[in-house]
Amino acid sequence: MNYRNPIIPGFYSDPSLCRVGDDFYLVTSSFEFFPGVPLFHSRDLVNWEQLGHVLDRQSQLPLGECGTSGGVFAPTIREHNGRFYMITTSVGGSRQRPLDNFLVWTDDINGPWSEPIHIDHMGIDPSLFWDTDGRAYYTGTHTDSEGRSCIGQFEIDLSTGAKLSETKIIWYGTGGRCPEGPHMYYIDGKYYLMIAEGGTEYGHMVTLAKGDSVWGPFVSCPHNPILSHRDVVDGFGQEGGPGSFQALGHGDLTCDSSGQWWMVFHGIRPTQGQLHHIGRETMLAPVGWNGEGWPVVNGGKPITAAMPLPGRPGEGFAEQRSFDLFADFTKGGPLSPRWVYLRNPHEENYRFDGGLALTAGEKSLDDLGSPTFTGLRQQHLFMAATTRMDCTPSEKQQAGLTVFHTNEQHYDLAVTRREGRRCAVLRRRVGDMAVESAPVFLGEDGPVFLEVESDKLEYRFFAESAGARTLVGVGRTQLLSTECTRGTFTGCFVGLFCQGEGSARFEEFQYRQLPR
Repeated sequence: MNYRNPIIPGFYSDPSLCRVGDDFYLVTSSFEFFPGVPLFHSRDLVNWEQLGHVLDRQSQLPLGECGTSGGVFAPTIREHNGRFYMITTSVGGSRQRPLDNFLVWTDDINGPWSEPIHIDHMGIDPSLFWDTDGRAYYTGTHTDSEGRSCIGQFEIDLSTGAKLSETKIIWYGTGGRCPEGPHMYYIDGKYYLMIAEGGTEYGHMVTLAKGDSVWGPFVSCPHNPILSHRDVVDGFGQEGGPGSFQALGHGDLTCDSSGQWWMVFHGIRPTQGQLHHIGRETMLAPVGWNGEGWPVVNGGKPITAAMPLPGRPGEGFAEQRSFDLFADFTKGGPLSPRWVYLRNPHEENYRFDGGLALTAGEKSLDDLGSPTFTGLRQQHLFMAATTRMDCTPSEKQQAGLTVFHTNEQHYDLAVTRREGRRCAVLRRRVGDMAVESAPVFLGEDGPVFLEVESDKLEYRFFAESAGARTLVGVGRTQLLSTECTRGTFTGCFVGLFCQGEGSARFEEFQYRQLPR
């Protein structure tokens, strides 16, 4: 019996998880999107349901000042004595705390989570570890006196965030750049320190060391990296083959109730050459242990789309949750937890009134800040998204459906007015260039259906009014790729927007995976 990678497709990067009994809980990065830190639940590590977000109040996560790929970096979730903790870094969210390490906690996984407890440390990617004597430790990135990147650690008071010891350097890694994303484990009498190295691009990897004390010294695993596809080229660009996943890294370990070990990690799916556009996705692999006490990921073999479930013989695939979604906004709210906003939303611009009514704010999709936008992650290379909207626009108004990566890279299928007539246009913003298609004129009355279809190479945008469906324009996926967006950490979203002036009412939205 097999399962399919990625287990959580789309931009869900830097996964971390913990187990409580037969339940697993997982969080991922969210960067400049709000609410922050998506929270998932599973009982089998293959099927994941989003419970909500850890940071769902603006008091917990100010994002008004953050730029593209600022905000929440690499959260870690842990449970200790019945209490859940999430610790993370927010970068550039506010001028008061331009680099903010903090933790929140709850005694109920469904929330609410506490207000942030701030920690005075200038690294990123924090993690928590409790030793056998109950003492808690903060492990994160650090910079030594000579400016070299490393992993540092100190004892912490979790009730106040205060440091209870000096920061001690515990490992420099194996020599790869950007040692980060550390997690500490105590397994069979040994302390294991697992980190990410090589940056988040094609040299990404997971490395590991072990020692006899929480402070080390740590000895590097002789077969490091324990996970990487930096040299895997077989099947590159072929769907599901060994090379179809690249940039694997940033892992976290867990053990299920049967004693089987697993690692979650992220990776990308290149579409053409070394370009990818839907972000770093959460994946899963089984882990074994060799005679010397070192972990072996997937038996030392590359990660593929079809992966065997240990202890589950037989052909075929285990049933996995569909990520298709249908929303009938005419029934009111709230929105599914998959919907997010850019930075902290102006809540007065979003309301349910016979549908989801969006009112234009001061910012547009071209701006940093919080335009009137709500969207969900593109989770499949082959997908379609459709919305039905009611809008009688002015010349200055644009409202509709967008495929959004950054404020400088997005394709907008907008209903507006040209030559005095209601119409649909496709506006393609790429870097410092913006091109608008010829208008497709629509009837003045009645709803408009807007749709985008995608494959690996292009997006196709359609508008339908009074039963006539017309191709408005096409955009290449490569121009929305991470490699064309100044190296962002996020991925593409499909969203709804209103800008310029006025309001638009969206009555329904559907996202579905298409057959390949």
